[in-house]
Amino acid sequence: MSIFTPPSAVSASHAPTQHKSAQSRPAFGLTPARLVLFSAGYFFLVLNVALLAKLLGIINALDQVSPGFVLTIPLFFVACFNAIFSLFTVFRCEKPVLIFFILLSSLLSYAMYNYGTIVDRDMIVNILETNAGEAKSYLNLTAGLWFVFTGVLPAALILKLHIKRSTVVRELLMKLVSIIVSALVILLIATFYYKDYASVGRNNAYLNKMIIPTHFTHSLYGYVQDTYFKEDIPYRPLGEDATLSAQSPDSRKQLLVLMVGETARADNFQYGGYERDTNAFTQPLGVTYFQQVSSCGTATAVSVPCMFSRLSKSDFSDTQAANQDNLMDIVQRAGINTLWLENDGGCKGVCERIKTIEFKPDANTPVCDGDYCQDQVLLDGLSAQLDQLSEQNNMIVLHMVGSHGPTYYKRYPAEFSHFQPDCQRSDIQNCDARQLNNTYDNTLYYSDYIMSKVITLLKQRQNLSTGMLYVSDHGESLGESGLYLHGMPYSLAPTEQTHVPMLTWFSDAFVADKQLDEQCLRQDAKNSVYSHDNLFDSILGLMNVSTDLYQAQLDVFNGCRGQGRIALNQASSK
Repeated sequence: MSIFTPPSAVSASHAPTQHKSAQSRPAFGLTPARLVLFSAGYFFLVLNVALLAKLLGIINALDQVSPGFVLTIPLFFVACFNAIFSLFTVFRCEKPVLIFFILLSSLLSYAMYNYGTIVDRDMIVNILETNAGEAKSYLNLTAGLWFVFTGVLPAALILKLHIKRSTVVRELLMKLVSIIVSALVILLIATFYYKDYASVGRNNAYLNKMIIPTHFTHSLYGYVQDTYFKEDIPYRPLGEDATLSAQSPDSRKQLLVLMVGETARADNFQYGGYERDTNAFTQPLGVTYFQQVSSCGTATAVSVPCMFSRLSKSDFSDTQAANQDNLMDIVQRAGINTLWLENDGGCKGVCERIKTIEFKPDANTPVCDGDYCQDQVLLDGLSAQLDQLSEQNNMIVLHMVGSHGPTYYKRYPAEFSHFQPDCQRSDIQNCDARQLNNTYDNTLYYSDYIMSKVITLLKQRQNLSTGMLYVSDHGESLGESGLYLHGMPYSLAPTEQTHVPMLTWFSDAFVADKQLDEQCLRQDAKNSVYSHDNLFDSILGLMNVSTDLYQAQLDVFNGCRGQGRIALNQASSK
């Protein structure tokens, strides 16, 4: 620029630049403290809609309620969220922290509001062990819209939002003030309404597990601590003394087939008094049904390792169980040929050290759809193995896909749509109760067919001494009390998720060999109370495995055995 340029020209030449700068400034923005406060309100009013609905139901059911208590509930939760998020964002990281928790909480709120799912540590384990096919079964239009409107759009708004920054010291001071004010609000509410909050909390202890995202964050922290930051547990061999206590006087090879069901609840089994013919195929085959059996957990990731572990439900630890031998290891060590046929996406570590055949969902077969295979593949697999038995003593586990939801309609072929109309969708909360129950009952109807075909295959092998034991890993909720699927914390879980079916069938040769009194067994099965804790010792007993680990009082067959049982007891006590 020339030194002779008039001042007016200088002013004019700079004017467009100043105007452009003014236009580039966002017209709207929030201070960090206000962004956190508004987000706290969003978390309570939108993302905690399931908690809010539950609270309204509890308050409506109270005989007397203080209006002041009701009015302070939003203030209390917003103050709590505000204080927590203020602490999490002290390093000017409001956007990434809030976006992460909003997206995560959107998914959690969908599961909680629509299915009644509470995500605790056990559920986190279950989620992390979910395979791609299972995860895809939860994808539907309802879930997608929920995630877009409650998660993606608010997150995008925050991403685009202009944050009005100040000095670091001033921002920290404002966060401190915000936390102090939140604490004072909480303290003031507690001063006047502590008894009301304490009463509702004490009588509804599960409410704290419904708060999103605090309970999930706490559970995730516990899982990470246990998984990655605890001292490694040395692997512990068990049952190193395991041997076969008695050889069968019958020259026939012995085979026990253990069928591990998936998501079958006892309430819908015809044998337990259900009015529908869900057990039409096994009814003529002389099975023994156990009326009262409870599961170790409410999800596969807990129940399957637990039922095969020496640990009981009361002292079960997934970490401990993964670092010691299980039932299959001990049975194999005793000299029994063991095989695991897998059709449920994984054995949760139980079959890690034995021969395993896993059926791939992408196999080119009509019963596999790329995500799951129907349980017909287990029949084909078992039939092939029966022709190859070379050992005297054998045990084969069939891990079924059974009644795995929410896409129940994919678990059975069209010709097994026995109960109509069924629910041909994955957002099962949008099906009416009749359709949902029809679809679920069809899965049990088909599973019963699979069991009957297993029994038929075994009956046809007159050269074998055979037995079959079926037990489900956990149950399922079908809309009762607003709950769907499974995985509730055990202390809160309804019986629909913990009461599981168990049944047995034994050939005449197997009964004679084990000296079983089947009439005695049917009586016990009808009147006694059992759980997954009984499986470990019951299998050891049936397979004549002698080891110091064996506990006769937990063997469901022990009281109905003859001299063979006495001999095993004597061998185990040596």
